[in-house]
Amino acid sequence: MNLFGTLRAPRELLFGTGQRHALGAIASKLGRRALIVTDTRLVADADFLALARQLEEAGLAVMVDSSTLPDVPVESAISSAKGARSFAPDLVIGVGGGSCLDMAKCVALLLTHSGRPQDYYGEHAVPGPVMPFIAVPTTAGTGSEVTPVAVLSDAERSLKVGISSPYLIPTVSICDPELTLSCPPALTAIAGADALTHAIEAFTAIRRDTVPGIAQQRVFVGKNEMSDHFALNAISLLWQGLEAACKNGADRVAREKVMLGATLAGLAFGVAGTAAAHAIQYPVGALTHTAHGLGVACLMPYVMTWNAPLIRNELAQIANAAGLDGPDQVIPALVSLLERIGIPATLRDLGLEKERIDWVAEQSSGITRLIQNNPRALNPNEMRNLVAAAYYGDLAGLN
Repeated sequence: MNLFGTLRAPRELLFGTGQRHALGAIASKLGRRALIVTDTRLVADADFLALARQLEEAGLAVMVDSSTLPDVPVESAISSAKGARSFAPDLVIGVGGGSCLDMAKCVALLLTHSGRPQDYYGEHAVPGPVMPFIAVPTTAGTGSEVTPVAVLSDAERSLKVGISSPYLIPTVSICDPELTLSCPPALTAIAGADALTHAIEAFTAIRRDTVPGIAQQRVFVGKNEMSDHFALNAISLLWQGLEAACKNGADRVAREKVMLGATLAGLAFGVAGTAAAHAIQYPVGALTHTAHGLGVACLMPYVMTWNAPLIRNELAQIANAAGLDGPDQVIPALVSLLERIGIPATLRDLGLEKERIDWVAEQSSGITRLIQNNPRALNPNEMRNLVAAAYYGDLAGLN
């Protein structure tokens, strides 16, 4: 087998306790007028206020936009970009969880290239570089600080949609685990489970023929040597740290492991892509209005069980990374871990109505960029069976 790997990452990625204090020095080299995108929860937080002061002390003019909403409604991104134009920022800084970072990416895109988010849906639709963007995550989950993706919710489509382009990768990312210390247990669990799902789906994604130019033709190229490296390390770190971080938010060692794991998972799926669990979550989330991380994590054991015949080698490597006895232990151990941190076990527990199983299966099958990334094919009938199994909690029915 010919080895193939590809990596897309920020120009500069800083990880470590206290690294947030470098923000002013970094930002002053990238712009003079900084738009900070955050949400109402963080805007009065002491750490956030200290970051804003750093920028002012470094000589930057600062405008704060705290209007980020969960799942980033398309219209909110349009409104934010419109409101920022009179300030004329030359630098965007996202501070917060995945929604804040995705909102910041989208605002930077619209300020640079105009138009609406709808103009850029899909892969490689962004025409060129966006203005400098710094990502400062305060949760450990989405990996948006290193990925080429911004996810928004589109009311007209009743689904989440993605803008995928290497131009959306932040210029600089500052990942400081101390910023996650105040993250409550439930959010820590949801975000961390999201990260673990990213790592597993990236590691078990389809391996495509590595024709020359594949990384220019596709944003997500499937599993490869580099994504596998980051994904396995992410699985190991998250398996070690996630439950401990949920039980004791002041556990700094656990917080470091979870945040580093989330960032490495982002580097993995940012080129490999995700698969069926993400495809099913999009319609489930639209119907149940539940957090993305809850949905993908709930679905992961069912998707892994479906894929198991084709990912035996990957399951053995995951077992080794997680300190388990062998490949047969991976899915039961994952189910147990997710249960211990409070992730719902079934789609019924998430609030999905039985009558919507067929609709969810139909919508999921239509998200071809994710379904095609799944290692085991899913025709419409098989997808319906998978969704039903996840609704009823029937893992055995997928064997």
